[in-house]
Amino acid sequence: MLRSLFPVTALLLASCSTPRSAPEIAPPALFEGAVSSAEPRATAAGEAMLAKGGSATDAALAVLVALTVVEPQSSGIGGGGFMVRSDLSGNVVTYDGRETAPAAAGPDWFLGEDGEPLPFSSVVPGGRSVGVPGNVALMALAHEEHGRLAWAELFEPAIRLARGGFPMTKRLHDMLERETDELLGDAGGVASVDAASRAIFYGPDGKPWPVGTMLRNPVLADTLEAIAAGGREAFYRGPNAAGIATRVSRAPIAPAPMTIADLAAYEAKERAPVCGAYRGHRVCSMGPPSSGATTLLQILGMLERFDLAALGPDSPDFWHLFAEATRLAFADRGAYLGDSDFVDVPVAGMIDPAYLRMRGRLINPEAAMAQAPVGNPEGARAMAMHVGPVEQGTSHFAVADAYGNVVSLTSTIEGPFGSGLMVGGYFLNNEMTDFSFAPVGEDGRPVANAVAAGKRPRSSMSPAIVFAKDGSPWLGVGAAGGPTIITQTAKNIIAAVDFGMGMQAAIALPNVYAPGNVLFVEQAEGAEALAAALRAKGHENVRVIPSRFKANAVERVGDRWVAAFDPRTQKDVTGEGAR
Repeated sequence: MLRSLFPVTALLLASCSTPRSAPEIAPPALFEGAVSSAEPRATAAGEAMLAKGGSATDAALAVLVALTVVEPQSSGIGGGGFMVRSDLSGNVVTYDGRETAPAAAGPDWFLGEDGEPLPFSSVVPGGRSVGVPGNVALMALAHEEHGRLAWAELFEPAIRLARGGFPMTKRLHDMLERETDELLGDAGGVASVDAASRAIFYGPDGKPWPVGTMLRNPVLADTLEAIAAGGREAFYRGPNAAGIATRVSRAPIAPAPMTIADLAAYEAKERAPVCGAYRGHRVCSMGPPSSGATTLLQILGMLERFDLAALGPDSPDFWHLFAEATRLAFADRGAYLGDSDFVDVPVAGMIDPAYLRMRGRLINPEAAMAQAPVGNPEGARAMAMHVGPVEQGTSHFAVADAYGNVVSLTSTIEGPFGSGLMVGGYFLNNEMTDFSFAPVGEDGRPVANAVAAGKRPRSSMSPAIVFAKDGSPWLGVGAAGGPTIITQTAKNIIAAVDFGMGMQAAIALPNVYAPGNVLFVEQAEGAEALAAALRAKGHENVRVIPSRFKANAVERVGDRWVAAFDPRTQKDVTGEGAR
């Protein structure tokens, strides 16, 4: 495992390249910094920025770029993300780099000729699933406000990895193997990855290169060098923008109109953080178009009346309460969450403590609800439930620097390898499928998450920062894995606050996910017994599922920050041998 802590003296003495024109003024160094991501080479990229005296923002952005190279199935510059940042005093800012629908998109984007929603497989892989990427714009906005190193320095580790190569990991190999039919058209379909790009990952026999094979992506290295030199404009204008528009519009599967004007018009946004309290701790996360903050804070708020510490993490009674709170929170999420630039999202009403106390009283410690009802928070308008597939991919990473600044950032291209379309050596997202496929419900009411031109699809990404009771940052936490992001993050916060666990132990704790009437228990020791106990509580449909969870965090312990990694993913990200 790569080292994730750097001594303060090294941060003070390390030289740094020319900073931007108006560098952030650094307070005296007080801590050891830390970086946590799901890929050790990306973690090392962030650590290198800290070692140069860079800020937590610099390090997080370097991680994001590096993930484009080493974790192409989950994240990168072809997608979007959300970033939550706090300084030592607890001043929080959030940045929205979520993808947007092209100007040609409308409510019928995912409807067939019969007016019914199209099947997911008919639009992914393919062009109709691609939203205008937002990550590079997010990077530029965050760096302008909080970067200390020069923009080009953030790209250096990723460029070295792309040009020099990195060993194929077991996780990447297994994902390529699982998605081969969709990417290469081996099942009789049309290939979505062009021949030159597929050679990066696949051999002449059409099978992924073996684990440990050195993967080189010189085209991506060229793209990153252009963005490093030209800034965000090199992504949203010129050859790269034209390449995206052409690739989407002329995709071999489900081509869809996207123009260079769609790329040029994209803007990342600074948004107000959504914060709440849990047992005296302030918790801040990302507001709409993310459903992360509201749903996370609802789960925590409804559970606050229960003595979870007395139950402990091994108690089926705890997991029953957790599942019931999740079901209620997800009911509200499905009804009300969307892009607040387009629909009225009752954020304040949804996280109001009085409302959550009322909702929490629906939880019976002894028996499961037959159905979790949608609530009626103040400011709510009658909306229909979201109709569409579940999000899948994503990567979360967290960074703290020597000056007490913390960044929690979640980045995604949505499903495995996104749309399957590649431009400039990177995969384009399939985030449009996070919109509801049906614009209205069966009762004729509009859906909050319906497609519209320029709109951002609802997301589950929940980058969060938790503060100690003295108001200083304590945890930078988040996860990957579609809507399980929310429950993983809630579980990890509860484990820290109620069970006194460190973040490493909290992340390793098995997960329970209950978005509706089906309750999922992660396969682990004792899972079958837990499932049986939950059935005895009245949860009729309980399924034990393979572990596909992925969380990362940083935690302040005394005068240093400690990186916590998910053991589920760390074991599958190393490879040996070379081509």
